[in-house]
Amino acid sequence: MAKKGKKKRHVTRRLILLVVILVLIFIALCLVTPGEDEMTLSVAGGEIPGLELPAPVEGEQIIEHTGYTLSYNEDAEQPSWVAYCLTRDEAYGDVAEREDDFREDRSVRSGSATLADYRGSGYDRGHMAPAADFKWSAEAMSDTFYLSNMSPQNGSLNRGLWADLEAIVRQMAVDNEKVYVVTGPVLTDGPFETIGESRVAVPHQYYKVVLDYTDPDIKAIGFVLPNEKCEEDIEYYVRTVDEVEELTGLDFYPALPDDVESIVESQVDIGRWSFRQFSSSSRPDDYQPTDISTSTGSTAKLENAFNTVFYEIKAEVFSILGLSGIAKDFGLL
Repeated sequence: MAKKGKKKRHVTRRLILLVVILVLIFIALCLVTPGEDEMTLSVAGGEIPGLELPAPVEGEQIIEHTGYTLSYNEDAEQPSWVAYCLTRDEAYGDVAEREDDFREDRSVRSGSATLADYRGSGYDRGHMAPAADFKWSAEAMSDTFYLSNMSPQNGSLNRGLWADLEAIVRQMAVDNEKVYVVTGPVLTDGPFETIGESRVAVPHQYYKVVLDYTDPDIKAIGFVLPNEKCEEDIEYYVRTVDEVEELTGLDFYPALPDDVESIVESQVDIGRWSFRQFSSSSRPDDYQPTDISTSTGSTAKLENAFNTVFYEIKAEVFSILGLSGIAKDFGLL
């Protein structure tokens, strides 16, 4: 009997030890696997037609050109927004050379700004969709020189930090395989100085928002720069997309699933973005065009599948124990 009792106690201790180990493993996995927000983003991704397009602005004309779309503000004689998708392959494109063929946009029903409006104004014809993002096509690059894609920019901004930001966005496309970009003037903080007979408004500020919707690191970032020489580093001008929406009155990325939109637009982590400037000379000699549809890879897909299953398990466990609220407070859910 003594031997049986000793054996039973030994088995019991082993079972207790096993349970403790399993509990510790469960808690460890809870800590290292995604929480609710991260899970929402990790199962997102994929193709959404027109993802780059903001919601239409009442009374404005939507115009499509090669590679980009704009919403023309007749009162300000410039776009409220210009939107396009930029891929890694397009950033590395070298088909076209800059020709500077600035011209009126006959697509604008009410008539666009003119070359005469800018002549002698002291302001640059500042691209909203930058020509260098469209070197993948001669037609696309030429289309960026329509005056419907221009806004009167202080030269020290246009040729300074704004140009740096454009190069940073190209590098973001390289780093993240593709990004969805929306750019424009802030037209909600007038009154504005105007130039030319068309009375083209001179904005006080410009914005740019960028969305990375490629698994596994879905994120968004915004920037707001004053129409003057900028002395600070680009990080100083970072904003959440929500903040840019509040400033501009625009609705960016409405095609996103609501839960994803709520997360990516309300937060920004500059540590997840590179602020290096793009250089075409940095393209690897052995560079091969990226197949976006398969670029995530089997490892990332398996990781997402495991995270999805384990998230459901831990959510159910904490729910049964009545500890869901506490688990969320401690980052376990």
